[in-house]
Amino acid sequence: MSTIRNPNLAADGKLKIDWVKEHMPVLNELAAEYRETKPFSGLRVSICLHLEAKTAYMAKVIQDSGAQVTITGSNPLSTQDDVAAALVADGLTVHSWHGATDEEYDEHLRKTLESKPHLIIDDGGDLVAMLHTRYPQLIENVRGGAEETTTGLIRLRAMAADGALKIPMMAVNDAYCKYLFDNRYGTGQSVWDGIMRATNLVIAGKTAVVIGYGWCGKGVAMRARGLGARVIVCEVDPIKAVEAVMDGNAVMPLTEAAAQGDIFITITGCRDALGKEHFLNMKSGAILCNAGHFDLEINKKELAALSDVKRLARRGVEAYEFDGKKIYLIAEGRLVNLAAADGHPAEIMDMTFALQVEALNYLNSNHGKLPNDVMALPSAVDEKVAKRKLKALGITIDELSHSQQCYLTSWN
Repeated sequence: MSTIRNPNLAADGKLKIDWVKEHMPVLNELAAEYRETKPFSGLRVSICLHLEAKTAYMAKVIQDSGAQVTITGSNPLSTQDDVAAALVADGLTVHSWHGATDEEYDEHLRKTLESKPHLIIDDGGDLVAMLHTRYPQLIENVRGGAEETTTGLIRLRAMAADGALKIPMMAVNDAYCKYLFDNRYGTGQSVWDGIMRATNLVIAGKTAVVIGYGWCGKGVAMRARGLGARVIVCEVDPIKAVEAVMDGNAVMPLTEAAAQGDIFITITGCRDALGKEHFLNMKSGAILCNAGHFDLEINKKELAALSDVKRLARRGVEAYEFDGKKIYLIAEGRLVNLAAADGHPAEIMDMTFALQVEALNYLNSNHGKLPNDVMALPSAVDEKVAKRKLKALGITIDELSHSQQCYLTSWN
């Protein structure tokens, strides 16, 4: 029995899913292969991801590969109710709706785990953490899981270091075909899509402060420059800071950048990147948003405590007023690219979700042989996805000759 907002929205959701399917050739090719071989036959798969059209199509591919699929959203504001309804109409079990309270979000996770999964796809580690803390009796049936994000891997590696991780987990986020494209080009485009949709303001001529210069931050800064913004990067890692300088960005402490920025994007994977000391130094009209997984990167409690007035300025944009100025917060400080837009482009998620399906297949094929640890996805899987992407683009590349291969593996 599913838990969704409105089953009558299914037709609209189906249109969205059909659209992304036409633009995900790698996943389409994998779907055709697995539809024949049915590698997940008889298995139950639980998924916790941003529940929009691209995720939905991946879930349908897993279902067509023989699995019984239960899915929930990994963020209360990223679930699209029409997409959820379309999945239910196609026989999947869904526990999610847009705007879920913290209690409802917890309940949706709980119901997703109560399907007693053999395999898990997680985004941020919430599902796996709940499995270990509240449903330990289900662990023995879980063959493994795949994690989508940097934030989730931080949590999982902490669990592994504490000896608390009891299932094998594939670090899909660390695969080349994920972070080089999804994190950089996907986040780079979708974050600005969310900001522009939410505000309807020009980016050219403004100063964008990108807080965190990992692969996602690199993408956000790159696209900001392309839109005509001046970019300031704030970092704690000296190596990444040097890279940001050589990429053409200004680099300075956040306390200094606070007075200069027009748009601030947190993308650190850590809490309280923006706090009271920064809010006090910002100019009136500054726009804040978060592109990290959890809504902890902007300290909303400190912002609210400073403010005399908090009001809705525009759909999805709140205005906080204090000291005669206004500070705007987009999408409650949640993931701006999904809470205020549709997430990454379909062609990008095509590779990421192909990796997710392949990760599940690897876990299932090697059941009983893998340690209870966070593991890299085999490079052969990465290359397989890249080759299929090139094929879809109509591109061929060179190959090493036998003598070249010998040269690269010899020492004398």
